[in-house]
Amino acid sequence: LLELGMDKDEPLLKETADLIFSTWREDGRFKLYPQGGIYPCHTANAARVLCHMRYASDIRLQKTFTHLLDTQYVDGGWRCYKFSFGRGPETEFSNPLPTLTALDAFRFSHYLNKEPALDKAVEFLLEHWTIKQPIGPCHYGIGKLFMQPEYPFGNYNLFVYVYVLSFYDRAKDDSRFLEALKSLESKTVNGQLVVERVNSKLAGLSFCKKGEPSALATVRYHEIFKNLGKGR
Repeated sequence: LLELGMDKDEPLLKETADLIFSTWREDGRFKLYPQGGIYPCHTANAARVLCHMRYASDIRLQKTFTHLLDTQYVDGGWRCYKFSFGRGPETEFSNPLPTLTALDAFRFSHYLNKEPALDKAVEFLLEHWTIKQPIGPCHYGIGKLFMQPEYPFGNYNLFVYVYVLSFYDRAKDDSRFLEALKSLESKTVNGQLVVERVNSKLAGLSFCKKGEPSALATVRYHEIFKNLGKGR
């Protein structure tokens, strides 16, 4: 809705933010479900949404950023301890999508390009471009579905991967990032990004028709090059 020009103080958006904040815990986590555990992906997703809604400076989110930094896994990413696919060597890695989601939130903070821990998270994701195999307890891989640009951003895919990493200096000149960017560039027609994957519930919306160029997705695509100092 913010991308469509709505102000964050619009009643609908204000109520949405209040609802998300109602799940915030004093330790910085967000309990998005009334029952069950609290996983890093829950907290990262809630923080990301609120940051996009321009609440990054809120004191509660400051605590959330601290919590995320304090719970970062040894490989630089974030992972949960829910092993739906069983345990194996691949589950000893962090989960790539929650890690990318956390970085999407952190880019709105004063930690951007100043916190070494975030460089480590970026390196983890760049290394996944090389590994490509499903890793983490939730088995995130880089395969055919990943290579299909999705908009609006939702699942772990090429478009959101390149977009978020483009904000981080650690990634901008890295050969792995540049290779991913080149792959994304191949998904354009006349300078416009073509959406190849879309949430089925959004398939009827005009700005994200599957197999067609998207004006809103293209705005995000061009933002990547602005981040790289190559404005289009």
